[in-house]
Amino acid sequence: MHTSSVDSPPRPEHRTTAGLAGVLALCSVLLLTLVATRWHPLITADGDIAATTHRWAVDESGVTQVCRILTDWVWDPWTMRVLCAAVVVTLVVRFAARWTALWLALAVTLGTLLQQGVKAAVDRPRPVWPDPVDSAHYSAFPSGHAMTATVVCGLLLWLLHGHGVSRAVWRTALAVAVVSVAGVGLTRIWLGVHWPSDVVGGWLMGTTVVALAVWAHRRWQP
Repeated sequence: MHTSSVDSPPRPEHRTTAGLAGVLALCSVLLLTLVATRWHPLITADGDIAATTHRWAVDESGVTQVCRILTDWVWDPWTMRVLCAAVVVTLVVRFAARWTALWLALAVTLGTLLQQGVKAAVDRPRPVWPDPVDSAHYSAFPSGHAMTATVVCGLLLWLLHGHGVSRAVWRTALAVAVVSVAGVGLTRIWLGVHWPSDVVGGWLMGTTVVALAVWAHRRWQP
């Protein structure tokens, strides 16, 4: 572990991470604004894509059932949080990395609070179908499943990469993370409980949280 001071000049990697976080935050705010103001091209595209995927979901009951299992059990936000909690415990017990464990817990918690706050502020209705294949509650934007998966998988990948694991382990973890983040977003659209822009918003905001958390870890790690 390296020692850093709040008063020390920012390192190049600090500036790069902060810049990336800024770009992602701007993209998130732009999409949020378009959703909140109901920008017609976006709303039209959302409706067209959602109607098409819902029709497929009704016709392909087997695929729909698999999506339900994946989204409700494998990639559910609570599954992701339990995974994060297990890593927090491991960091404390096995590696005595209490600061990093606290950082991880706080980052995921703040990501959840941000998600819920934006949902309440935007209060976007979810899609409504005469023949729904699944149901969900609370506001639509951003997708909590997509954002939680992005935050947890992104942070855990960054931590894993910093521990110098083998190339095979890293590639496996990266593949699982990419499939999980992309897959959970697609299942939410397929099941008709989110508009496509809800999922994109979850991905963008989740990536923003990861970038900010990585910047904070690099800047203030003891």
